[in-house]
Amino acid sequence: MADTWANPWTGEVALTIDGERRVLKLTLGVLAELEESLAEPSLVELVERFEQGRFSSRDVLALIVAGLRGGGWRGSSLDLMSAEIAGGPIEAAKVAGQLLVRAFSLPGDGTRAGAGAGGGR
Repeated sequence: MADTWANPWTGEVALTIDGERRVLKLTLGVLAELEESLAEPSLVELVERFEQGRFSSRDVLALIVAGLRGGGWRGSSLDLMSAEIAGGPIEAAKVAGQLLVRAFSLPGDGTRAGAGAGGGR
């Protein structure tokens, strides 16, 4: 389960990568890096893609890397190219959506950002 030992009140989501549980979080700094890496004028377009279920694997990878970096990890997307993610691409997409939801809402407030990736649960 992605939420084991993660604190949703602080925006955290957990993901197991190569057998190691990691806590991901979107901080202001990594959100700025994310905008730059996706060449977006704002994150609104990214949130809309997740809400509508039209996100790409590039979107998912960028969010996972940003979340890991926000959780203290110092790697890059290249480090994840051969990594084993528990739950595979579907779990990665769910975690990416949950990161967006938790970055822009409080737990239980009904915000739907990321719902297309299971983030609205």
